[in-house]
Amino acid sequence: MAVLVIALVALVAVAVLGGLHWYVWRRLVRDTTRAWGPARITGTVVLVAGPVLMIAALAAERGGAPFWLQQTLGWPGFLWMALAIYLLLAVLAGEVLRPLLRRFLERRGKAQPAVADGEPQAPSAPASEEAASEEVASAQASEEGASEPASEAAPETPQNAPSRRLFVSRVVGGAAAAAAVGTVGYGTYGVLRGPRVKRVTVPLAKLPRSAHGFRIAVVSDIHLGPLLGRGFAQKVVDTINATQPDLIAVVGDLVDGSVKNLGPAAAPLAGLKARHGSYFVTGNHEYFSGAQQWLEEVRTLGIHPLENARTELAGFDLAGVNDLQGESEGQGPDFGKALGDRDTTRACVLLAHQPVQIHEAVKHGVDLQLSGHTHGGQLWPGNFIAAAANPTVAGLERYGDTELYVSRGAGAWGPPTRVGAPSDITIVQLASKQA
Repeated sequence: MAVLVIALVALVAVAVLGGLHWYVWRRLVRDTTRAWGPARITGTVVLVAGPVLMIAALAAERGGAPFWLQQTLGWPGFLWMALAIYLLLAVLAGEVLRPLLRRFLERRGKAQPAVADGEPQAPSAPASEEAASEEVASAQASEEGASEPASEAAPETPQNAPSRRLFVSRVVGGAAAAAAVGTVGYGTYGVLRGPRVKRVTVPLAKLPRSAHGFRIAVVSDIHLGPLLGRGFAQKVVDTINATQPDLIAVVGDLVDGSVKNLGPAAAPLAGLKARHGSYFVTGNHEYFSGAQQWLEEVRTLGIHPLENARTELAGFDLAGVNDLQGESEGQGPDFGKALGDRDTTRACVLLAHQPVQIHEAVKHGVDLQLSGHTHGGQLWPGNFIAAAANPTVAGLERYGDTELYVSRGAGAWGPPTRVGAPSDITIVQLASKQA
C-alpha cells in the first residue's frame, strides 16, 4: 500500500512538472516560432532535456550514485531547477504585459498619419478587420498537429513580416528568458563568490561584564557536495579566519554526501582558527549522509561536536543538541541531557540547527539560540514557504526571555543559486547589560 501511495505521488509530481514545462514551451517556443525549423527544435530539445536532467540529478544524489555521476548530472540538472522556477515566474508576469503591449501597438498603428509626403494613401482595412485577420492567422499557425502553411515557412520579408501577435510573443518571450537567465546567473555568482560577513550584537542579561564583546562566528548550511567542494570550503575558512573570532559555531548541514566522497572537500576546515575553538552540531542533512562517520571526521579536523552536550566557557555555557532528523536513528535532540543540570544563573548559548527547536530552548531557560536550516528561503519566493515552516526565517528575534538568531547559511542545497537570500557568515557579538 505504501509503495502504491509513493508511486501515485510520484506520478502526480511528474504530471505537474510536465504540465508546467509544456506551458513554458508553449509561450517561449511555439508562440514565438512559425514552423518546425532550427529555433523551434532547439527550444523543444532544451525544455525536454532540462527536466529530465533535473530528475536524474535528484535521483543520483538521493540514490547514492557514483560521485562522478552526481557531479556530472548536478550542474546542468540543479541549475535547470532554478532556471525553470524563474522561467515560469517570468512567463506568468508576461501574461500581464502581453495585452498591454498589444494594445499599445494597436493604438500606435491607429495614430499613423493617413498621408505621407503629401500624397493620399489608399484606404486600408479597418483596424478591427486587421486584428481579426491576425487572430485567424495566429490560430491557424498555433494548431497542434496541423500542417504549417507554406507562407509561414517562408523567409520574413517586408511583404511577409511577423504578425502583431507573433511580434508581441517574441518580445515578451525574449524578455522573460533574459530575465530568468540573468536572475539565475547572478544568483549563482553570489554563491560561488562565497558568503559575506554580517555582524549582529546580542545583549544578554546574565552575561558578566568580563564576557562583554565575546564574538562567535556562526556558519551553517555549507552543504559541501557534488557542486560545492574543496575550493568553496577554503573560501568559508578564509572568510571566518579573517574576522578573528573568539569561537566558531558550525550549526549543521555541513555536507551532502559520504565521508568517502567528501572527506577531501571538508579537509580545509582543519584550518579554522578561534581562541576558544570550533564547535559543531548536526543538521538534518548529516543524517542523510552518515552522521556518525561525519561526527568522527569533524573531530579529526579539530572541531568539537556537541551531541546533546554542554561545555562551560568563561562567562557563559555553550550547549548543543542534535537535529530533529536524528530521531529516525534514535539520536534526536535531548534538551534535558544538554541543559538539565546546569547553573541557571549563568548565561547559556545553544547551538541547534532548526529554528523550530526554539520552543524547547525557551522552556530550558536558554538565553540565545543559534540556528540555520532555512537558507533564508534561498530562492525567492521560497522565503514565504520557509516562513510557513519556521518561526524565524532569518535574523534576530525574541521568544520570551530567549533570543533566536537564524543564519541564511553559507552555501546552497540543490541549485548553487540564491535569489533574495544572500549567503552569510555572521559574527554574533555578545553584550553584557552590566557593561
